[in-house]
Amino acid sequence: MISRKFDDRGQVFPLYAAVVIGMVFAALAFFVFGQAATVRSDAQGAADAAALAAAREARDNLLPGVNLALLKPDDWRDVLEGESFDLGRACGAGEDFARRNNATGTCARSLLTFRVEVTTEGTVGDSVVPGTQGMHGTAKAVAEVVPRCELGAAPAPSQSATPSPSSTPTPTPTGSPKPNPVVIKCKGGRTIKFDPLNPEPWSTLARSLFDVRLAS
Repeated sequence: MISRKFDDRGQVFPLYAAVVIGMVFAALAFFVFGQAATVRSDAQGAADAAALAAAREARDNLLPGVNLALLKPDDWRDVLEGESFDLGRACGAGEDFARRNNATGTCARSLLTFRVEVTTEGTVGDSVVPGTQGMHGTAKAVAEVVPRCELGAAPAPSQSATPSPSSTPTPTPTGSPKPNPVVIKCKGGRTIKFDPLNPEPWSTLARSLFDVRLAS
């Protein structure tokens, strides 16, 4: 009887050891999958940030030589549609932002839409799952600059009112024409009145005129 009892214990131990080893392996595998998910999440975050950075760079810079104080109404329409953006540095800004997020990125532009693909510099690292050690995270993102305003109707002229953009500038006492105000109507019922004599910086004004968002 005693001998048989010890024999049963000897048979159970290998089975118990196999179960423990299997559980440890499963735990390590889940850890690897968690690491892989983190790397993919890092890649997506870097892609989103890079695409938004490219779009913001485009929105915040006008073409060299564009002087808002001297624009005519038709020129303002081009500005409000995003046709006067300086797009030359936009993708470079996005790719630079990807590098600051420990990733390499490539950017492509179509009109006011920016597509970025990134690959993380970090990998999943050592693991028990073959082939995952050198796995990099990859992701894509698309951001766009969306106009949200249009040129408003010119205010009715009056003795006290400043002339509208479509009217003839009133000469100042010195003989030089007085810049006309520009009325801009935005979504949500907001009205912006651009005063050429006291203009806001374009980078500040642009945040009211355009939305920058990730595209679905």
